[in-house]
Amino acid sequence: MLDVPSLGSGGPSPGRSGPDWQNPAVLRTRPARPDDAGPVAGVHVRSWQVAYRGLLPDDYLDGLRPEDRVTRYTFGSSDPDAPSTTVATEDGVICGFVTTGPSRDEDSTTGGEVLALYVDPQAWGCGVGRLLMGEARLHMVRRGFTTAVLWVLVGNDRAQRFYRADGWEPDGRGRSAEVWNVAVDELRYRRPLP
Repeated sequence: MLDVPSLGSGGPSPGRSGPDWQNPAVLRTRPARPDDAGPVAGVHVRSWQVAYRGLLPDDYLDGLRPEDRVTRYTFGSSDPDAPSTTVATEDGVICGFVTTGPSRDEDSTTGGEVLALYVDPQAWGCGVGRLLMGEARLHMVRRGFTTAVLWVLVGNDRAQRFYRADGWEPDGRGRSAEVWNVAVDELRYRRPLP
């Protein structure tokens, strides 16, 4: 499942301290490494807890813990067909990640897929999502894909605005899926690459 919880509207969180995510000159991207699993899990969980508030049950979101997610990430695979994850960092702090791979959809087997795109809520509105999406499209083009799909949670209007601003369009497909043991409804978006 994919969703970007930020960007496209709204600015950075007021009163935020920590890394200077507003300064694109200090943002860097790199391939995820096995030792990134903990920080990536933290970004993933915090993003869900903020972005999906009101869309998923509060008790479920409140119960998410990064340490329960760490073993689900496999970074650094040499398998060219395996999903690939890129992280965005500032001063070594992971502030977002994107995972791409071949499309899993039966009607889109020759295209790529953005499998996950999450940004730490403290970095929302600072360009991290745009940077990661650009990296994702470039990575899929390098793998030979000419089109790509992604799935977004129904009701996540902020994410849908972000995707439309990046050239993604809903293609009319929807699905019900189970993600992290919760039933969700999703819409599929598609775009040509790059």
